Amino acid sequence: MGENIPKTTVVVPTYNERDNLPTLVGMLAELDVPNLGVLVVDDNSPDGTGEVADKLATEASIPVSVLHRTEKDGLGRAYVAGISRALDEGADVVIQMDADLSHPASAIPTMLEILKTTDAAVVLGSRYVSGGSLAGEWSWHRKALSAWANFYVNAILRLKVKDATAGFKAWHAKTLRAIDVSSIRSNGYAFQVEMNHRTVKQGMRIAETPIRFEERADGVSKMSLKVQIESAVLPWKLLFGKSGD
Repeated sequence: MGENIPKTTVVVPTYNERDNLPTLVGMLAELDVPNLGVLVVDDNSPDGTGEVADKLATEASIPVSVLHRTEKDGLGRAYVAGISRALDEGADVVIQMDADLSHPASAIPTMLEILKTTDAAVVLGSRYVSGGSLAGEWSWHRKALSAWANFYVNAILRLKVKDATAGFKAWHAKTLRAIDVSSIRSNGYAFQVEMNHRTVKQGMRIAETPIRFEERADGVSKMSLKVQIESAVLPWKLLFGKSGD
């Protein structure tokens, strides 16, 4: 019976998200999306997120698996490891999603529907298309920085998307294979941009659907200066044909 229901894997990198992770898995379980599972990629969180994830793997009402990594070496590396595992395990669709509850799980059915019914290679949950929004708690300078980052990336790379740094995405497995995700070396927001750039260079289409992006529910933001610098430099590297090494 379930042969032709596509397998959808939500890849969730975690670092110190023990409070949010069970909430997120509960929200995903309530979506009623058939053949949906979660792959948690934990970077050896000192707060015990990995143990919480292992517990969810035995108790949750949807399939949860856990990839334990021994070092914390950035969001890009965690995603490459998780996406590669999801593809190896036969996922037809891979969703990238933050563990901090800033991405609304309720948008996933719409994202999947767009993938299924259009020629989109990937669907972004977008803060900047009509109907999308940022959390009211964001300060004006954070909003300005985010808007500037998108303008900057698009001005250089001409991705023609409103939310070039979005981290909430639904991918066809075949798109991820076509862009050779395992060879991407960049990290942080730069990782998201490089994936989009490779998609556009292959002549494939990026679709966007509006989301309301919430402030982090618990914990603190993890955007370091090193990641900010890398994010500023990467578009130029990509433009001139160098990888995000």
